[in-house]
Amino acid sequence: MLRCLSTSALALSLLGCSGANGDAATARAADAASLRSNGPPAALDSSSALLAKADAGRIIGSPTATVWMIIISDFQCPFCKQWHDESWEAIRKEYVDTGKIRVAYMNLPLSMHANAAPAAHAAMCASVQGKFWPVQDAMFRTQAEWAKLADAHPFFEKLARDAGADVDALRACVQSNVMRPLIESDETRAANSGAQSTPTFFVGSQPLIGAQPLSAFRGAINAALAAQPAAK
Repeated sequence: MLRCLSTSALALSLLGCSGANGDAATARAADAASLRSNGPPAALDSSSALLAKADAGRIIGSPTATVWMIIISDFQCPFCKQWHDESWEAIRKEYVDTGKIRVAYMNLPLSMHANAAPAAHAAMCASVQGKFWPVQDAMFRTQAEWAKLADAHPFFEKLARDAGADVDALRACVQSNVMRPLIESDETRAANSGAQSTPTFFVGSQPLIGAQPLSAFRGAINAALAAQPAAK
């Protein structure tokens, strides 16, 4: 049965949403950069350009940063929102804005959340316009308002408009379903990495499962930075 669950991992009591059977969500060690190494999936015609823009738009941080943090998340997962609200802003300010790490968001919309897939499509279409990060912030901030809507598309369009996106272009993108290969590729990569629940993170080769406290992420990021070869 698909469900939200409380799981124990890395010797901490964690919370996450699981789309897999079993009592615990686990992930095998995988280099975070390897999840990003293949780029967007191959596509035909003009859709390949849109997919490339969407893929690039959900990456934030200095291109020269050698430490990657991968966020595997579901916009409707309450524990993904918890982590976003409690930890993301501090990580962004301390490590992303200072050029220390690069961050990429990967979609794992769980079937138990009816509006998770529509949210992922809207966010990736906003990413084409360079608006992924403000839109994802807005989606998590307003999660309680759209999670149970029968049709959340108008709500997502308002969030995108407020973020400065061209709503007509976003609507056409969503209706074309052009982002489906990219989202499915995210799901495949997440599964191949061993991720079974949201949120799951990789900092370098270290997995962090669930809405762990900010201190856990600082520890993992600082360790990954310390392990990097000194610049010559």
